[in-house]
This record gives sequence, C-alpha cells and structure tokens, in this order.
Amino acid sequence: MGIGIGIVLLVIGLILVLGAIDTPASMADYVDVSTLGWICLVVGILAIVLALVMNQQRSRTTHVEERREL
Repeated sequence: MGIGIGIVLLVIGLILVLGAIDTPASMADYVDVSTLGWICLVVGILAIVLALVMNQQRSRTTHVEERREL
C-alpha cells in the first residue's frame, strides 16, 4: 500500500464516519456504516504512516559499487 491508497481509505473512512452520504437501509441491516468508516480511517492512517516510514528508510540506504580490475 502506498500513500495514495492510504489517502483514499482515509477519505472513505471520514465520509462514512461523518455520515456525509445516505446509505441504503438494506446495507444498514448487514453492516454498521460507522464501524466500517472507523476501520477504513484507521487502516488509511496506518497505510500512510507505513509508506512514509518505508520511504524514509529507502532514502537512507547507500550502495557501494566495487570494481575489480584483472
């Protein structure tokens, strides 16, 4: 997961938690929309944090090229 997917999950989670859209009653019978929103929100934040940590580690990595002449 990258930063983009994390942002998408974060936005979807906020929309569901805040109730910005009306969900069909048939969906409310099976899934609690608020709980699903909180799950998407937490996973989105976690994805963004993990992507930033992995990018930070990648930028600190150095490579050494060794040449041997015969």
